[in-house]
Amino acid sequence: MTSIDASTTSPVPSDGPAAGSAPAPAPDRLHGPVLAWFDRHARDLPWRRPEAGAWGVMVSEFMLQQTPVVRVLPVYEQWLARWPRPADLAAEAPGEAVRAWGRLGYPRRALRLHGAAVAITERHGGDVPSEHGQLLALPGIGEYTAAAVASFAYGQRHAVLDTNVRRVFARAATGVQYPPNATTAAERRLARDLLPEDDATAARWAAASMELGALVCTAKNEDCGRCPISAECVWRQSGKPAHDGPPRRGQTYAGTDRQVRGKLLAVLREATDAVPQSSLDAVWHDPVQRDRALDGLVADGLVEPLEGGLYRLPQS
Repeated sequence: MTSIDASTTSPVPSDGPAAGSAPAPAPDRLHGPVLAWFDRHARDLPWRRPEAGAWGVMVSEFMLQQTPVVRVLPVYEQWLARWPRPADLAAEAPGEAVRAWGRLGYPRRALRLHGAAVAITERHGGDVPSEHGQLLALPGIGEYTAAAVASFAYGQRHAVLDTNVRRVFARAATGVQYPPNATTAAERRLARDLLPEDDATAARWAAASMELGALVCTAKNEDCGRCPISAECVWRQSGKPAHDGPPRRGQTYAGTDRQVRGKLLAVLREATDAVPQSSLDAVWHDPVQRDRALDGLVADGLVEPLEGGLYRLPQS
């Protein structure tokens, strides 16, 4: 389960903790405390319940990318009520997935999820595959999502690296405040080294370390007093050295093409029929930016242009 978090550009050392920091803790000194903490403090989220199944886990993973849990919950519940199996979604036009996505943002995720549902229906008889390689071969599924579904839905042993896990590992094991912008080979090696040996414990560890980053070892307000591994944390033992790389990038929205795209899609989601260009023109004052945003939506397959200057959500 990944969630929204600002990216960073500080490097994670490739070989152990940062220079001058405390030595990295042994993996078994982290597992027990984090798993015990998770047993007491894990949130009761619908995709963690047994009845969610692999499809529920997959839907949650798509929705939680760059989006906080509180915004995902109502859309997730409506989605699963309408499309309880991949075949149910696959039978609908892709534009219906975009419509149901609502205001979660990054709506291309809805098209990718629809594409994955179609592939699951055609290739796997409507059941989300359990093998990591088969998951990775689905459209719209990357390394993170494949590992997350295999781990959370099927209890397999995989390194599941979202922004929260990467931040926990960067601090606890390498002594830096933030992980780098993009996941590195060194981070993947570290995550594999930290995995418990048996599948069930490894899957639990993946969820627990993610929850620790989401609730305690957060990007801006880490609560070391509540952290079960604060005594082992290299960053804390080293005096919590501040990030010394380039400034962390904040997320902007107001006035961006993303905002304009959202406004255009909102008109199309609310419409039962194709809408004229004039209805879309009314949503934004800058015609150049508006046209650029609309062209981008068409190029991304999120909007379908029709003859006569009409537009609609994609039907095929």
